[in-house]
Amino acid sequence: MATEIKKVPIPRRGVDYRGKVVLAPMVRSGELPSRLLALHYGADLVWGPETVDKAMIGTTRKVHDDTKTIMWTRKPHQGGKQPPADAKENAIFQMHPEREGQKLIFQMGTANPELAVEAAKLVAADVAGIDVNAGCPKPFSVHCGMGAGLLKTPDLLVSILKALVEKVGSVHEIGISVKIRILETAEETEALVRKLVATGITGLTVHCRTTPMRPRERAIRGQLRMVANICHEAGVACVMNGDVETRDHALALMKEYGTDGAMIATCAEKNSSCFRAKTDGGVAPWREVVEQYLQGCMDVENKFGNTKYLLCQLVPGKQPEYKLISACKSYTKVCEMLGLEHLLERARDVDNKLEIDPEGPKKPEKKSGNKTAMAAGGQKAEFRSQAKTPLSARGVTATQVQPEKAEGAAISA
Repeated sequence: MATEIKKVPIPRRGVDYRGKVVLAPMVRSGELPSRLLALHYGADLVWGPETVDKAMIGTTRKVHDDTKTIMWTRKPHQGGKQPPADAKENAIFQMHPEREGQKLIFQMGTANPELAVEAAKLVAADVAGIDVNAGCPKPFSVHCGMGAGLLKTPDLLVSILKALVEKVGSVHEIGISVKIRILETAEETEALVRKLVATGITGLTVHCRTTPMRPRERAIRGQLRMVANICHEAGVACVMNGDVETRDHALALMKEYGTDGAMIATCAEKNSSCFRAKTDGGVAPWREVVEQYLQGCMDVENKFGNTKYLLCQLVPGKQPEYKLISACKSYTKVCEMLGLEHLLERARDVDNKLEIDPEGPKKPEKKSGNKTAMAAGGQKAEFRSQAKTPLSARGVTATQVQPEKAEGAAISA
């Protein structure tokens, strides 16, 4: 008879990661429209992009009635100086409470328990869970001791998770989770996971690569079943990450390795319909996905630079539309280029709200000349700009020129 797997109680407002195929946290690629796109095609849960604790602290929560979104904004820092009173606020995080609120996990970059708690409290009432990033290998994260840097300081990571469980998870009745990478040896990974599952977290995601490994290197799943077993002993859900391609592939891997859930990253960035099972239609043509994505972007008035970035992931590089999109500078131009006439009026409206010129920013006019040079020798510059009079018109013959050239050559030597 199979042993019943222990389960940590799921908080009232939290989520159970078991049986879920979810969207991975991805910087730039994990912004609001991308999460809505993944949910549209069947993702069970979505992770937001890593947001650093210090970036969140000091933000103001604002509800936007037009887009039905919540946005946390702040004025930019300028070397520790107070920004000007009229400085435009930057959006740090945006979410759609109706369409993703109960399925959104806020991922945080942190290396300090106090700062982690302070930042998490700002969003805890609006999301379904808080996840600590202990797996990002990028320099911007690791050099501050965040991300995969926390794997080298497990006691610090444990203190962060305990503080979040006690002061945020319990108070707001949501789950706290962590995302890690495997270590060099199974023994090291086992020791780390046992410490983490004892902190009160409800979920642990393991990326099946070591910190030095990059996405082009195949995931290593040799330690996966061991990690899943340790999680189950503690009642914690185990989610796998690394080379998961589609929902059907995810479910097969979950069954093979005994994990509770699976996370899709790169394949979701290229075509979010990978969350749709084959029985429901499977992976959709890129044009369908792009149109759905554009509509989501315009729904929430997404910053065009971010929209364009993901469009260049969704449109296959060999398609002629790829280069055309790369040159677009507005929603209007993208819709015109893709032949989406039914979205043009809406695109113009969004461009207008975002203060985007449909034709793109105007190029500055070329100056007539270098003012400094002209001031120093204006007449000479003017003379050089005039067409030269032919030698024949000046009464000079070819034979008269040769001695001058010879003399010049002698001086140069």
